[in-house]
Amino acid sequence: MKILSVFAVLLVALTVSAQAQQTVPTSREQVRLTFAPVVRQVAPAVVNIYTKRVIHAAASPMFADPVFRHFFGDVPGMTRDRVQSSLGSGVLIGADGTVVTNHHVIKDADEVTVVLADRREFEATIVGSDERSDLAVVKITSKGETFPTLALGDSDKIEVGDIVLAIGNPFGVGQTVTQGIVSALARTNIGVSDFRSFIQTDAAINPGNSGGALVDMDGKLIGINSAIYSKDGGSNGIGFAIPTALVRNVVASISKGGKVVRPWLGAGGQAVTSDLAQALKLARPQGVLINNVHRDSPAARGGLQNGDVVTAVQGREVDDPEAMRFRLATLPIGGDAVLTVLRDGVERKVSVRLVAPPETPPRDQTDIGGRNPFSGAVIVNINPALAEEVGIDSGQTGVLVLGVRHASLAQRLGVQPGDLILRINDKPVASVADAVQLLAGERARWSITVNRNGETMTQVIGG
Repeated sequence: MKILSVFAVLLVALTVSAQAQQTVPTSREQVRLTFAPVVRQVAPAVVNIYTKRVIHAAASPMFADPVFRHFFGDVPGMTRDRVQSSLGSGVLIGADGTVVTNHHVIKDADEVTVVLADRREFEATIVGSDERSDLAVVKITSKGETFPTLALGDSDKIEVGDIVLAIGNPFGVGQTVTQGIVSALARTNIGVSDFRSFIQTDAAINPGNSGGALVDMDGKLIGINSAIYSKDGGSNGIGFAIPTALVRNVVASISKGGKVVRPWLGAGGQAVTSDLAQALKLARPQGVLINNVHRDSPAARGGLQNGDVVTAVQGREVDDPEAMRFRLATLPIGGDAVLTVLRDGVERKVSVRLVAPPETPPRDQTDIGGRNPFSGAVIVNINPALAEEVGIDSGQTGVLVLGVRHASLAQRLGVQPGDLILRINDKPVASVADAVQLLAGERARWSITVNRNGETMTQVIGG
């Protein structure tokens, strides 16, 4: 009985103590939760970006018809200029007026205007833009002005569940702040850029937010808002931001030379599926199975082999080729990357030197003329540097159609930019020189074979 009494006394004491701690708030400060201090810190560095583009359009559809232009040429008044305007957001990351935004915000712009949170307006110039990462850098035109900036945070340190704020100019209503959490990391199946490892958030992101800031509770920039998943154009709570791990490297490269040069690994592979994991006797599906190591590439020199499974780059896990490509793109040229590799069931480290993709063989860019199926096409030899620029496998070789002139014979026959020329008149094409030689002269019958988006197609022209 005494033991029960002691327990009863302890229970009453604990209950009273808990009730004392759960008192009713006596002031507004005790119940208020606010992000205002963070917003006050970061909002001045988030800007609105307005662009203008002059479009030369035919005054009538008839004037755009190739047959009409062939017989009548240019007729006065047949074109009419109109100005197309668009809006987006950006982030000041340099006190000198350096702004980072999305490529698609300033694409083809003739004029760029940056509007600060205090409503001051400045003209700006495009320093450089990278379509493959959907990032761009613009510079405010001013003399002696010092601008507020937002410090770049470390996107690799954030976790799912972290609270974040999205700041931008949705629908042009003005600067707007929304709050949410990090819903997921390393989303690689979002096809809005070639380097896919997005931060997913449920903070409301809408049209006009593109290029704006995703910030953490320390007031640091962790991502550039880039895209949303939506069926009607509005926010459904699924937004995507480009991590600062990539932003930092792209901005540095653009600021240094106006264009982005990324490291070349010289190896390709595929994601390890459950079937592959079973065949490779792996505990679980993970990593990238290397199946194409290019001769004399950094990967080959570093000792990477076909059949290796790359599970991490610089200690960061990778589960598919997109994630591996992203991790390499965040690293500067001139250093080394350490790849964690599974080979015959044994984990090992492979060190790879990070170098720029080479221009070997020379591109030998050639504009094809004459009377042949490729007349009006611009063709080039594929090398790693070109492959990087146009976003194809860096190990691809052969001859690529880089462009096709409007109303040319090649365009009328359906030749498209990106076509890989395989054969002309049943003879293989390995270089631009081969193609020029095989296209020389006139023939009554032509046979061309190209690879388009992985599909091989043959077309016969003439008798």
